[in-house]
Amino acid sequence: MKNKKKKNNRKAKLGIALNYIKESRKEIYIGIILFIFFIFIGFIFSSSLSFLDKYLAEIMSKTKDLSRFPLFWFILKNNVLTSFISLFLGIILCFMPIFNAITNGLVIGYVIKKVALTAGYLELWKLIPHGIFELPAIFISIGLGIKLGKFIFKKDPLDSLKEYSYKSILVFILVVIPLLIIAALIEFILIIFAK
Repeated sequence: MKNKKKKNNRKAKLGIALNYIKESRKEIYIGIILFIFFIFIGFIFSSSLSFLDKYLAEIMSKTKDLSRFPLFWFILKNNVLTSFISLFLGIILCFMPIFNAITNGLVIGYVIKKVALTAGYLELWKLIPHGIFELPAIFISIGLGIKLGKFIFKKDPLDSLKEYSYKSILVFILVVIPLLIIAALIEFILIIFAK
């Protein structure tokens, strides 16, 4: 009986999370558009973004000597932290999710151009498998972060903040983290087999 109640409670919370994602479609689309636009900017103006080499080299040096589980944990922790910041720091007038959409887009555009020039466009297929799970998680986080920041414009800001925060926590735990775990696992497998 207790297990059935727990299962129904989990189902109800997942339903609330999925409905909230649906309700936030407009903000998620804004995040996607910003992200894609800045991928193009990063790709086109890659020669002006060479300062990113230092940032990328730092990430590579952090992962270079990691054994299997620490590598998986590093990838997962990095993605969860980025999504968490995008979502919950949206409270500061949507600034953080918008900033994350722009910077992540720029970095990916820059990396795409760099990989294409050094190894050819066929190398980019390696980004696709984990991107199928990682990008939706990031887009959802950015979109919900933008929505969270809009609480200030509501008739009852405090109630809206409580509602948005609760639903955002559900989405983060029940949707975003599972997607990021799958993405990290795929990325980890690809890195291990590439060695």
